[in-house]
Amino acid sequence: MLIDVHGHIGRVLPDRREFVDVTNLVAKMDAWGIDKTCILALSEHPEGGYLEADTEDVIAACARYPDRLIPYCLIDPRYGNDAEISFSHLLEEYVARGCKGMGEVLPKMDFDDPRLLNLYRQAGQFGLNVVFDMQDRPNGYGLRDDYGLPRLERALQACPDTVFVGHGPTYWAEISAEVPEDNRSSYPTGPVVEGGAVPRLMRQYDNLWADTSAGSGHNALSRDPAFGLEFMDEFQDKLMFGTDSCRRTDLAEPVGIVTFWQDLVAGRKLSDEALEKIGWKNAARLLEL
Repeated sequence: MLIDVHGHIGRVLPDRREFVDVTNLVAKMDAWGIDKTCILALSEHPEGGYLEADTEDVIAACARYPDRLIPYCLIDPRYGNDAEISFSHLLEEYVARGCKGMGEVLPKMDFDDPRLLNLYRQAGQFGLNVVFDMQDRPNGYGLRDDYGLPRLERALQACPDTVFVGHGPTYWAEISAEVPEDNRSSYPTGPVVEGGAVPRLMRQYDNLWADTSAGSGHNALSRDPAFGLEFMDEFQDKLMFGTDSCRRTDLAEPVGIVTFWQDLVAGRKLSDEALEKIGWKNAARLLEL
């Protein structure tokens, strides 16, 4: 069994031939040995509108393959510009329609903005985990935080009933205690220095998990192979396999995290128990599948 907790439909590139529809997504799953995929929405955030897939698109796509696809919903925290607004009418509806989480949360806002804290809390009240993207850049998309991730830590403290799933270049750059100023929103290379914010926070807070997806997750786990294996072993109860594959042409050549995972399994570089947890059991537990 293999569950991808970070999938998308829509397109991420200007070339419309790269549009990922549900048929293409399922074909990638079959080719890569993935049994189930969580599809994350993006278009509710103006910053994520490029992917052309909102919650309604996701729910409709998942209805075509209910045994293979799992829908996530998304709400923009800036609706009404009110840090106390209730989203219960939307959350109740989305949960009733099968949504198992919220994401991908990526507005260009501070991670602990009161409007976001309000959304995080309510998602947790409805049993939804929150998948976020963190990127340290002045424009574009992605939640913002300072060095050491103090804003994420404040959110973890303020929303103890909400499980946060870490993702994105800045989040994964902070796996190391040394983060280059000019490479905090990309893929730092070289040895990981002990004492990074990510392992510290994952040890300290039960409600911080992470997925392996995208170049950022792959880079974090592979840049220092020995550290990556130690990290996966230590956090085998809180890590989940994910791809973040956003291109149609990925079908011809699997994204890096897929080949990385296949090598882990073939080489039995982690215990069978750890591989099963990261590969599917953690996701099944979190999503109550």
